[in-house]
Amino acid sequence: MKFIGNILWFFLIGLYAAIAYFVVGIIWCITIIGIPFGKQCFKMAKLFIWPFGKTVRTNFESHPIANVIWLIFGGLEIALACAIYGIIFYVTIIGIPFGKQCFKLAKLSLTPFGANIY
Repeated sequence: MKFIGNILWFFLIGLYAAIAYFVVGIIWCITIIGIPFGKQCFKMAKLFIWPFGKTVRTNFESHPIANVIWLIFGGLEIALACAIYGIIFYVTIIGIPFGKQCFKLAKLSLTPFGANIY
């Protein structure tokens, strides 16, 4: 089921979101200061492609300053958008697995620095 979920996710949501995160990551990496933020965008792009079967563990305490800067420059909006999509998916019974993935991605979007993906 994970494979089928990943295939459906890839064609419906994952490909477009991963491309967007990849482009934003490249833009962040133009400056030396933005490279850590670009790396986090690449981490999220990788998870957006195949989210089923993976778990996210966040650790805000490992990089609190970077996570606060991330929240200021768009992390809060990204997490809110993922949460709204999750709520929309939860309205339908068939969309519940996709809603769970949206909430997982919202958690990563809030504090990507120090987060581990297993």
